[in-house]
Amino acid sequence: MIVAGTITYKMLPVVKRLYGMMPEPKWVISLGSCANSGGPFRKSYNVLPGIDKVLPVDVYVPGCPPRPEALMNGVVKLQEKIMNEAKRAFRSAWGIKD
Repeated sequence: MIVAGTITYKMLPVVKRLYGMMPEPKWVISLGSCANSGGPFRKSYNVLPGIDKVLPVDVYVPGCPPRPEALMNGVVKLQEKIMNEAKRAFRSAWGIKD
């Protein structure tokens, strides 16, 4: 799931429901300053100060707006995280020590 833009408290139930409907494994990318920390609207009464307050975020992509290269870097970081977890699970399943 890629969360991009400002998340308001009115949108929060829908975002949580969408996350709950995702099949396992679940991965979340927070895209841009607004999703990461609320951006310039973070002090507003109706803006969530970062999606990580309600969902587990795997990769943060900075920027306002984020550059295309930053998004690609975030996707690569997520792929690396997935591969590391898969290797760890394989080693654990076969009893291989590091």
